[in-house]
Amino acid sequence: MIQQTLFGETDTGRPLASRMRPRTLEEFAGQRHLLGEGKVLRQLIDGDRVPSMVFWGPPGVGKTTLARIIANRTKANFIDFSAVTSGIKEIKEVMQTAEANRRFGEQTILFVDEIHRFNKAQQDAFLPFVEKGSIILIGATTENPSFEINSALLSRCKVFVLHGLSAGELTELLRRALADPRGFGGRRVELAEGMLEMIANFANGDARTALNTLEMVVLNGDILPDGSTVVPMETLEQCISKKSLLYDKHGEEHYNLISALHKSMRNSDPDAAVYWLARMLEAGEDPLYVARRLIRFASEDIGLADSRALEIAVAAYQACHFLGMPECNVHLTHAVIYLSLAPRSNAVYKAYEAAKQDALHMLDEPVPLVIRNAPTRLMGELGYGEGYVYAHDTEEKIAAMECLPESLRGRRYYLPGEAGSEARAKQKLEAVLRWRAAHAPGAKAQPQGEEESGRGGGAPGAEQAAK
Repeated sequence: MIQQTLFGETDTGRPLASRMRPRTLEEFAGQRHLLGEGKVLRQLIDGDRVPSMVFWGPPGVGKTTLARIIANRTKANFIDFSAVTSGIKEIKEVMQTAEANRRFGEQTILFVDEIHRFNKAQQDAFLPFVEKGSIILIGATTENPSFEINSALLSRCKVFVLHGLSAGELTELLRRALADPRGFGGRRVELAEGMLEMIANFANGDARTALNTLEMVVLNGDILPDGSTVVPMETLEQCISKKSLLYDKHGEEHYNLISALHKSMRNSDPDAAVYWLARMLEAGEDPLYVARRLIRFASEDIGLADSRALEIAVAAYQACHFLGMPECNVHLTHAVIYLSLAPRSNAVYKAYEAAKQDALHMLDEPVPLVIRNAPTRLMGELGYGEGYVYAHDTEEKIAAMECLPESLRGRRYYLPGEAGSEARAKQKLEAVLRWRAAHAPGAKAQPQGEEESGRGGGAPGAEQAAK
């Protein structure tokens, strides 16, 4: 917990990103969808009607800075509260101070960085004070607040989504840093054409990264006799040789990227799928996790339309297990491209989901006696296994007995499509169903030669269809 004045720190030894922190909304870069003229957040700030709210966005987009600007604009007492170092005791102390200030007509803005790091009890401690208006709570988070913030607290806050800055916005910010006295305005810095754009692209929407990178290249530039600084391209290339990709293996971006991979494959787009695969692997994702998702995809989205897909996905998993990164990246790419171009069918997935619903709502359905095992004489006397036909002993390799419970008789779960190999599975299943209908107890015998499944019965016809 740090209670401090706004923008009153000394510049000595401070990083460039800290020195260039915007002081007004006019200096604030990006977020025009919230802060442009006539936009909702801008109107709330200008009208001094700031509610409790949550800023959700990636690192380096100005969440803390915006909270400070709001506090300064509304002349409120600003308290910077860290979720990492503070507990319930500190929360209560701050709340008591804020409540006392409220009685004297002073508004308190409590800024909580990384609010998602608070547990439920800590978040609940804010509730009564937010409800009473003792504080205006501004939380900042890089995680989806729907998952990470208590619903009771979230319902009392407006959520504003902050986006990563565009390359153009970052480039303009870097130019300002070179000209501003708080930045490098007091010294002459020479950069070749396109260098600022390279830094902006490297920063990937993160203003802090952009400014820190600029500071690094300037401080490592060549100082000429006249006191000016020249930054060679070699120096810049060394500073941006490896991009740190925005990725949290346990956060929302993790699920966003695996979703992008899955849906790109489902949409038969191998180029997009390979890109999202590369994004995950180069950011440090466990290749075995990706491989497990491919195995799931092979059955969920392809199924019997191409049963080879499951074999290839499992083989990719084994290759990842044997080799690891970076060598296994090519095996995952192999599998991703194959799965992207394979015929589609979700019939297997839908079959289980339909069966699951019946299983959950009809848990007491008894197993038909005919397919029960009868290992003891008593079970045999009770009718267990009575009437069971061993399919291999029949000419057609199929029996007419019913294997579903009485209440589910005739229920269909697997409904094959026409894609790829599943068309043959559909033909076989239809032949089997016709044969069973013709040979079910009480069915009328068909005249010789009229049996749809062909000369010699339905099952052989089904076998032929499957070949």
